[in-house]
Amino acid sequence: MATAKKNNKENFSDYIKKFWILFTYGSIALVAFFLLASWGFFGEMPSFDELENPNSNIASEIISSDGKTIGKFAIQNRIPVKFKDLPEDLVNALVSTEDERFYEHSGIDPKGTMRAVLSLGSNGGASTITQQLAKNLFHGSDGSKNIIVRIVQKVKEWIIAVRLERQYTKQEIIAMYLNQVDFVNNAIGISSAAKIYFNKKPKELATEESAVLVGMLTNPSRFNPNRFKERATERRNIVLGQMVRNKTLSEAKYKTLKASPIKLDFKLENHNDGIATYFREYLRDYLKKWTKENPKPDGTTYDIHKDGLKIFTTIDSKMQKYAEEAVAQHLKNLQAKFFEEAKDKKNAPFVNLTDDETNGIIKRAMKNSERWRIMKNDDKTEDEILKSFDVKTKMKIFTWNGERDTIMTPKDSIIYYKHFLQTGFMAMEPQTGYVKAWVGGIDQKYFQYDHVGQGARQVGSTFKPFVYATAIDQLGMSPCDSIYDSPFTMPKGKWGITESWSPRNSDGKYRGLINLKTALEKSVNTISAKLMDRVGPEAVVNMVQRLGVSSEIPARPAIALGAVEITVEEMVAALSTFANEGQYVKPQIITRIEDKNGVVIFESMPETKDVVNKEVAYAVIKLMTGVTDGGTGARLRRGSAGFMSYNYSLQNEIAGKTGTSQNNSDGWFMGMVPNLAAGVWVGNEDRSAHFRRTYYGQGATMALPIWGIFMDKCYKDKSLNLSQEKFPKPAAMSIKVDCWTPKKVIDSTETEIPDIDELEF
Repeated sequence: MATAKKNNKENFSDYIKKFWILFTYGSIALVAFFLLASWGFFGEMPSFDELENPNSNIASEIISSDGKTIGKFAIQNRIPVKFKDLPEDLVNALVSTEDERFYEHSGIDPKGTMRAVLSLGSNGGASTITQQLAKNLFHGSDGSKNIIVRIVQKVKEWIIAVRLERQYTKQEIIAMYLNQVDFVNNAIGISSAAKIYFNKKPKELATEESAVLVGMLTNPSRFNPNRFKERATERRNIVLGQMVRNKTLSEAKYKTLKASPIKLDFKLENHNDGIATYFREYLRDYLKKWTKENPKPDGTTYDIHKDGLKIFTTIDSKMQKYAEEAVAQHLKNLQAKFFEEAKDKKNAPFVNLTDDETNGIIKRAMKNSERWRIMKNDDKTEDEILKSFDVKTKMKIFTWNGERDTIMTPKDSIIYYKHFLQTGFMAMEPQTGYVKAWVGGIDQKYFQYDHVGQGARQVGSTFKPFVYATAIDQLGMSPCDSIYDSPFTMPKGKWGITESWSPRNSDGKYRGLINLKTALEKSVNTISAKLMDRVGPEAVVNMVQRLGVSSEIPARPAIALGAVEITVEEMVAALSTFANEGQYVKPQIITRIEDKNGVVIFESMPETKDVVNKEVAYAVIKLMTGVTDGGTGARLRRGSAGFMSYNYSLQNEIAGKTGTSQNNSDGWFMGMVPNLAAGVWVGNEDRSAHFRRTYYGQGATMALPIWGIFMDKCYKDKSLNLSQEKFPKPAAMSIKVDCWTPKKVIDSTETEIPDIDELEF
């Protein structure tokens, strides 16, 4: 008996000894396992620098001059926010639901881990907020079912979580976590989620809205409130219940919120949405060049899609919105007239073209299409590709009443889109060069070409102020000087012309002795030609180039009538020089750029130069005010668009000029008040597609109403402080500008004189 007890005691001692041996070796193995993992034996671990600056693909923000985010450049649609910008209820909802002991642990929750181990995960996982952040930031999960792989991942997650806790405060960890989470629908991070689901900034989120977003964290797709509202509501209420349990929400408020429905203000964000879409693309190209010329301190190149830059632009979000509304309002009406005029016309929308010429335009459009490129890459023959353009297919098309599903052949869709009138609109401050509004077309999704910065078009009579300015500057003329409106011929050989040139006024009438103010007001061709003959083409070209126009301008007499192509951007900047008392200011689109830490890395400097003195500039302004007082621009005074009326009735001093190119292919209006200059071009993509009648095709009908609607909206918005004063007159004005005006004013509703029709160059 004694021997048995002794043997049992020895056996128990052996068990104890073996247990401690196993425990010791097990502990050593566990420590070694963690050490090997931390040293990167099982895969690369983040360095100290990576922990300090985790790679996070932060979107760059495009910010308007009035502080609105008008767009982003991004791989991931994510803008980080700081803890101080998070609402308290959002933080409470997160901690209550995802990690109740967040403020008590150092990255790993022992209680939660033990619970998960004992229940084999049936009662939920044990990942803390810090562990989830570690997984999102540095190693992720490959979804492997291999138990060894999953254990290694979990160990790495623990190690990184502990390091994060040492490196950052609890508040910073919460902010980083919420900035990293994918809320689906292109909403990466809490800032994008708040904007996309509720159209709010994070700080503006209500308690129940915060609970909806926190409820999505478990499974964003499953609890997406836009698709599964009932399921998301149930999940939201669980989050609210967790807040009650953790005493961060009262029972009474819980009952109220629990009974309320989810109210979304959902709007997806992509580059085709929002305002200033053409401007944003122009800005993207601008920044590509800027990043090459302005490297980081370490010599690497900024990435506008990942480096979280803040790009502060000159665009005013209100003016931009008004400009886009003005374009849509007028062109929707004008387009209806265009379709009406083109209906049942042979080879429409093209005018006076043969069948072969029309087919040539359509075939060029086919070859420039994405369909042609893809089929060509698939080694399809040209015949196969051409046949595909005659096969009806389902497609979405642009209309002024919104996108429409339809069935048509790709060839017919090309002809359909050729009918559409396009536009370019830009507004800028003459004194600063700040571009305040930029509309490059009617819809950037369907028409990518930018008619402000890219498209140079024939400017028609809007070029005439440059001719008059040269005459005033070089010959000492004044707006009140008289000149005969009579038949005029420039002989062969003069100014390099190879044939004699006899420009005519389109109405065939000549007014006799008139002053320059009346001549510009009525856009008289013979007077512009005579002024050109006096100063010479080279002098005018030189003047225009000093005004910042870089487009190639031929030094020939015909440019007096606008036979030259210039962009809207250059035209606005050039003419605004006269509103800025003769000083040219290059258009500016950016004021400054900050990096993701708020450090200013670029500030723009204005580029200016004196072109003419103040007196000459003011004299040109007075010439142009005549156009809006009694000429083709007088429609601004009564809201006329020729074929219909609008609400605007602008009575303040406005300097302006209409323009119409040959065959009504281009309609222009340039207009200025003391602190804003804006220009509008309207026309079809192809010059051979245009209105058949000048009644519709002139600048006063096509372009001027957009300017009028825009300015009317700006004046009604008192926050914009748009000037209603007269242009400042130089103190010592030696040039006579106040001219005698006949009591009878020529009817300002008459059709504008086409600038180049029937002329031979």
